[in-house]
Amino acid sequence: MKKILPVLFIILSAGIFFLHADSYRVQKKGEVSRTLHFQDPSQSKDLQVDNIFGSIVVTGYEGKEVKLFARKTIKARTESRIQKAEQEVKLDITEEGNVVDIYVDGPFRQQHQEGEKWEDPGYQVHYDFDIQVPRKTNVYLKTATEGDIKISDVEGEFKIHHADGKIVMQDISGSGTAKTAAGDVEVHFAKNPDAACTFKTVAGDIRASFPENLSADFLLKTRYGEAYSDFPVTLLPVQSSATEERKNGKYVYRSNTSVGVRIGAGGPEITMDTLAGDILINKIESRRTK
Repeated sequence: MKKILPVLFIILSAGIFFLHADSYRVQKKGEVSRTLHFQDPSQSKDLQVDNIFGSIVVTGYEGKEVKLFARKTIKARTESRIQKAEQEVKLDITEEGNVVDIYVDGPFRQQHQEGEKWEDPGYQVHYDFDIQVPRKTNVYLKTATEGDIKISDVEGEFKIHHADGKIVMQDISGSGTAKTAAGDVEVHFAKNPDAACTFKTVAGDIRASFPENLSADFLLKTRYGEAYSDFPVTLLPVQSSATEERKNGKYVYRSNTSVGVRIGAGGPEITMDTLAGDILINKIESRRTK
């Protein structure tokens, strides 16, 4: 593996809630299960999930419907605060045309939008989502804390935002952005992207795996880490501050800013940006039958 170079996303006001979690000693759990529909499954389809506390798992399958399962956990100081949480925090689910929208709503949304001073409500409401979608679906996912975002076997545009956790994308096809403030970003492409992609984190590694016929231009940046590639790379001339040397038989590229490199004949621009972490560009070897 060749070494390439050396070494805020803003959390919603509701993200401060976790500081008070130790005082939330009363719990109530429940489940939500729904089957949702796109108006015309043969056309472009969008899944939108906007969460605050909890994980989001999205898996593609050979079907036409969206199968939603969510585990709900309310944590509070008292039983009366449990009741208050049930009154104030709602799971809004809408089906409009070819868009399925899942939205966790509550007073914290208004505080964030209007810039009001945050006040501890005495409770937290967690939703852990497990969702199946038709394989060809665009996914737009957000969560703030207390759970990772995971996507697998999905083809389409993706926009993933996390404030405090890992993003894992397995066997995906498509292009888009995946950003987190504190956590690793792991991406495994079933097909090489044909449009620009951006992967960013502040504190974590970025690991992206591509089929071996990859052709793309990469813009790589890490201040306190290193970048590696399984693929042979060509240093692009746009970053004149970069230097090249040999170390232990490997090619090493150094720069105080971003480094542009080309793999294959070049192609869509793929940005990989981390402050405190490594960047790894991995090659997926094709299976060869005897």
